[in-house]
Amino acid sequence: MSSILTNNSAMVALQTLKSINKNLAMTQSEISTGKSVANAKDNSAIWAISKVMESDVKGFQAVSESLSLGESTVAVARNASETVTDLLTEMKGRIVAAQEENVDRDAIQEDIVALRDQISSVVGAAQFNGLNLLDGSSTDALNILSSLDRSSDGSVSARQIVVDRENLAVTGNVSSQSLGITAAADQATANDYIQAGGDDTNFALGTDYDRDDPATATSTIADGGTLDFTFTQVAEGLSYSITIDDLNINTADGSSTLGIRTFEYVATADDSVNDVARQLGNQVQSFFDAATASGEGYSVTFDPASTGDNNVFRITNATGGGTDNILVFTEVSEGGTPGASGANGLAAVQTIDVTTDSGATNALGAIDDLIQTSIDAAASFGSAQTQIETQSDFIGKLSDSLKSGIGSLVDADMEEVSARLQALQTQQQLGVQSLSIANQAPQTILSLFR
Repeated sequence: MSSILTNNSAMVALQTLKSINKNLAMTQSEISTGKSVANAKDNSAIWAISKVMESDVKGFQAVSESLSLGESTVAVARNASETVTDLLTEMKGRIVAAQEENVDRDAIQEDIVALRDQISSVVGAAQFNGLNLLDGSSTDALNILSSLDRSSDGSVSARQIVVDRENLAVTGNVSSQSLGITAAADQATANDYIQAGGDDTNFALGTDYDRDDPATATSTIADGGTLDFTFTQVAEGLSYSITIDDLNINTADGSSTLGIRTFEYVATADDSVNDVARQLGNQVQSFFDAATASGEGYSVTFDPASTGDNNVFRITNATGGGTDNILVFTEVSEGGTPGASGANGLAAVQTIDVTTDSGATNALGAIDDLIQTSIDAAASFGSAQTQIETQSDFIGKLSDSLKSGIGSLVDADMEEVSARLQALQTQQQLGVQSLSIANQAPQTILSLFR
C-alpha cells in the first residue's frame, strides 16, 4: 500500500542518515582534538582516571623542579667542602714543615693565616639562591620535595629527602688550652696522674727539665728500648706534659739534628684516662710521622699489654736509629683550662700557631681532626647529591610512564579514525542517496491520477 501521509522508507533512511552523521561528528571530533575521550560525556570513567593521572604529572613536574634546585644547592656545598679539604691539606703541609728544625716559622704562620682566610672566603661564598649549608648560620636540615605518593584510597602524601647541614665555619668562640699552675698534692698523686715506666712524675712546678743537666730527666729510652706511659686518674683541668729530648728531627735542608719537643694536654670534664692516653699518644705519633726519618724507628703503640684498656701507650726507640738514648721528662699540674671551640666545626683553626715548638706540635694534632671534619662534610653532601640525582632520574621516567598511560586511555588511534572516516563518508553519501530515493516514492502516486 502506498501512502502520501506516511513514508516509512524515508523515515528509515532519515534515521540511518542521522546515525551516520552522529558517528561522523564524533570521528571528526577525534580528528580535531586527537582524543577519543575529550570530555566527561565521551567516557566519564576513563576521563576521570585520566584527569587524576594528569594532576599527578603536574605534581611530578613541580617535584622535578624541587629536585633540580636541591641538587644545585647540595652540589655547591659539596664542591666547597672538597675545596676546604684541599686547603686544609695544604695547611697540614705547612704545619708539617714547621715541625722541622731551622725553619722560618713566622713565614709559615703567615701562609697558614692566608689559607685560613681563604677557607673562610670559600665557606662564605658557598650559597645557592641565598641558601648556605656550610656557614653554621642554622642547624635546620634542608628538606627537598622528592615524591608524591598516592595510596590505594586516593590520598596523596609528600615525601622528602633530608640533607643535614655541615658546619665548616672558621669563626666562633674558641680558646687555646692553658696549663695548670697548681702542683699536685704529693708525689704519689702526681704518679697516679701520669707515670713513665714506673719513674716519678715531676709535680714540683718550679723544677723544670734542664737540657744541660740530663739528670733532670725522669726517664730514659735506650736505643732499641721502649717506655710505657700510664694514666690512672683524670679530672677536668688536669694538665699532662711529656717532654722528649735528643730526638733526631728533620731539618729544612734534608738532614737532621738532635732536638726537643713537648707534648701537652689539659683534660676536659668528659675525658677518661683512655682519652688522655689517646690524645697525648696521637700527638707524639703525629710528630714522629711528620718530623723524623723513618729510619729512626720512633713509634707509638697503644695498649701494648693488650689488657683491653687504652690508658697506656708505649714509645719505641728502635735499634739502629741515628741517636742513642732518648730523654723523657713528665710533668703534671692542676687547675688548667681545656681548649674550647664552641659548636663550630673548624673554629679550632683559629688557634693554630706554629711560631713555637708547643704550638707547632699542638697544631699537628689538631689539623687531622679538622681535615676529617671537612672530609665527612664532603662525603655527606656527595651521598645526598647522588640520592637526589637518582630520584630525579626516576621522577623523569615516572612522568613519562604516566604520560604514556594517559595517552593509551584517551588518545585517538588515528589510523583507525582515518579508516572509519572514509567508511562514514561513504555511508553518508549512500544515506543521502537512499533518502532521496525514498522521498521520490510518493511522487509516483501522481501517475495514478493522470
